[in-house]
Amino acid sequence: MKMHNPLEQFNIDVYVPIKIGPVDISLTNASVSMLLVSVFAIFLMWLLTRHMHLIPRLGQTVAESLYMFIKGMIEDTIGKKGLSILPFIFTLFIFILFGNLLGLFPFAFTYTSHLSVVGTIAVIGLLVSIILGVFHKGLSWFRVFLPKGVPWALAPLMIPIEIISFLSKPFSLTVRLVMNMTVGHIMLEVVAGFVFALGLAGFVPLIFTGLLILFEVFIGILQAYIFTILSCIYLSEAFEGEEN
Repeated sequence: MKMHNPLEQFNIDVYVPIKIGPVDISLTNASVSMLLVSVFAIFLMWLLTRHMHLIPRLGQTVAESLYMFIKGMIEDTIGKKGLSILPFIFTLFIFILFGNLLGLFPFAFTYTSHLSVVGTIAVIGLLVSIILGVFHKGLSWFRVFLPKGVPWALAPLMIPIEIISFLSKPFSLTVRLVMNMTVGHIMLEVVAGFVFALGLAGFVPLIFTGLLILFEVFIGILQAYIFTILSCIYLSEAFEGEEN
């Protein structure tokens, strides 16, 4: 019996090839997954908040609880000044969370398991941090690469170190999330494969698969939280020194 390759679930499949000169913008399983998640998230938020009441019902309660959760995360890491970027952080959390959980459905594609996708999101966060820093502090923001109190004589040494440290933040965010999603889904694929291979005797791996799915749901939520709160911490540098 031919064993299924658990790495095949991460393959990029082209649905509609589209090329504009040297630029490839083909419609793939990754882009379709991201599009579906975006549409679903927008529709879900609209559905939960379309009828607002003074005494909230279940849908409104869920939406408001999620909003307050993200709001509290920002206030704890950045302060009240950071609420100006709440829409960005809220979108970031939802996009990562739904991407993590999407891969638990049969035949679905986990776009948060790819370096290119997560890396792009992390770099966008880095660019937002730079733009906000320059907006709030002007060119003095670039002093982050030469901390106060450091002698100018050490600038040739400290500045490259600080730049490398600053640019490594998207890398650390990306690797943490991608590795967790990749390893978890490989384990799930391998264990699920034993269910079909063993036939009637596969009830044991079937039970373990169910438990593993619950564990992956927890990991997906946890990793979305970690990615978002670390992004908030990195973005907090753009607001340092401002009154809250």
